[in-house]
Amino acid sequence: MTVPGGKTLRVVVADDQALVRVGFCGIIAATPGFAVVGEAGNGAEAVQAARQAKPDVILMDVRMPVMDGIEATRRITESTDVRALILTTFDLDEYVFAALRAGASGFLLKDTLPADLLTAIRVVAGGDALLAPSVTRRLIGEFARTSPGTAPPPDQPGPRPGAGTPAEDDRGQARDRLRRVLTEREFEVLAMVARGLSNAEIAEALTISPATAKTHVAHLLTKLDARDRIQLVIIAYQSELARGEVLARGAPSGRSCRGSTRRRSRSRRPW
Repeated sequence: MTVPGGKTLRVVVADDQALVRVGFCGIIAATPGFAVVGEAGNGAEAVQAARQAKPDVILMDVRMPVMDGIEATRRITESTDVRALILTTFDLDEYVFAALRAGASGFLLKDTLPADLLTAIRVVAGGDALLAPSVTRRLIGEFARTSPGTAPPPDQPGPRPGAGTPAEDDRGQARDRLRRVLTEREFEVLAMVARGLSNAEIAEALTISPATAKTHVAHLLTKLDARDRIQLVIIAYQSELARGEVLARGAPSGRSCRGSTRRRSRSRRPW
């Protein structure tokens, strides 16, 4: 994947381990088309570096002192156009899901090969979302596990017959809003995105061209003010457009979640 116009990608590296940070900086700085414009040893420094250096991408460690990478990511994505790429040691890191919800555009393991790291930076800088192999299914599975739809405690009365809980009412309103703003085809495409399907797979399922599928996804991003496909998955899950058990069963494993190259707005979450 190339960067339009041969633009040099500006990168900030945030990691509290100096040797790790130096290693990433060396790989990036030694590669034509990339420039390291800042370093940070904790989350607070990462926020400051992102705001001052205005990089295209910040590589963000999760576990850092002073301020963790999740809060740093949230502050950066709320106040800048910088895209955050999370780097961590474990693909089951309990913080990964929170980081994605906080506005991260991608997730990679620290043992990623240098070539794959550089590709990931290009992908995220280009406006796509990227997840390491197997993470799409686990992300969706986490949404299913943390479903807000739970029964009331035994000592509390349930809803009146025919009446929903507040959470169910909220999800119903979210679905109604989706119905109002989306066409039937866009609604269908959103459900497929939520199941982890790529543009090519959506095109095959709907018997349309990949370019048309990509256009539908771009329209979803615009209408729902979503940053990337990850946010579309979150929106679909929160509205119960696609239920957790369906998502977990339908999501393919080992796929990067790459979508439209639409540049995001500063709004971190549309709902």
